Amino acid sequence: MNEALRIAIISGGHSAEADVSRSSAQGVLNALKQNYSEVINLDLDSDLASSLKAFAPQVVFPVLHGPPGEDGTLQGFLEILGLPYVGSDVHGSAFAMDKIVSKSIFREAGLPLIPQTVVQLADGTASAVKRITTDLGDYVVVKPARQGSAVGVTLVDNENQLHQALTDAFQFDHRLLVEKRIDGREITVGVIDTDTGSEAFQVIEIITPPETWYDYEHRYTAGLSEHVMPAKLDADFTAKLQNLAIKAHQALGCRDLSRADFLVSEGNCFLLEVNTLPGMTPTSLYPDGAAGYGLDFAALVSYLVERAAARGN
Repeated sequence: MNEALRIAIISGGHSAEADVSRSSAQGVLNALKQNYSEVINLDLDSDLASSLKAFAPQVVFPVLHGPPGEDGTLQGFLEILGLPYVGSDVHGSAFAMDKIVSKSIFREAGLPLIPQTVVQLADGTASAVKRITTDLGDYVVVKPARQGSAVGVTLVDNENQLHQALTDAFQFDHRLLVEKRIDGREITVGVIDTDTGSEAFQVIEIITPPETWYDYEHRYTAGLSEHVMPAKLDADFTAKLQNLAIKAHQALGCRDLSRADFLVSEGNCFLLEVNTLPGMTPTSLYPDGAAGYGLDFAALVSYLVERAAARGN
């Protein structure tokens, strides 16, 4: 371990998830300071370039959720500056952030997906409702194409709710992914890259109170969700989920780390999405999985920055 390594964390910005990003970054900062003396947390703002130049980091740790920090924009900026950074590159980040693009890649890779349709703001809400109800019915989930942390996502019970769900989601994105709503168990699997390939963490089941789901509030409010690790699944099904998480990570071209989210229902599993910069707050799932893998939080973040620094530009 290079204790003199200069590390710049980047967090914040103006996305809908900026506050979560700052919370994650504080945890990462505290953990890195256990092993490194030169660590700084910079905000994703108009002064970022000058701040990076002044500090001259040897490696950057983006702790950002949502665009422009998680969608490849920041990654391209760092590559132009010649700075090594933790996480997926431009293409892997962009592919994973766009739910519509990533589902196309997953489909080509033969991964199990929920039936879906895509609607656009330009077509109008009435046209979108007609298309959705024709293709999927009115028991659906509406998702902005390029947001994380369940921002703008609505679980819809009927056509009346669908109109409002579309209106709300179009405030975040002009393209929406709409999936058939399947009731089931919420499952997640972290993936970490090693010198010998990609490895999966233990499978975690997310449990929230009755009649709720793992939305923004339940993700980031202590006590509103329970993480069961390992999930109560048989060995073969567990191995299947871990294998699918690795395949999804590789299909997108992810690097260093990712977390795949699944829905399990009646013996079937469905891949929902892959997060290239999973949350690092005290209630986050990826650090829990890493602990089960044998990496406490300080060891995890140190491993990631050392790996990125060794990789270079």
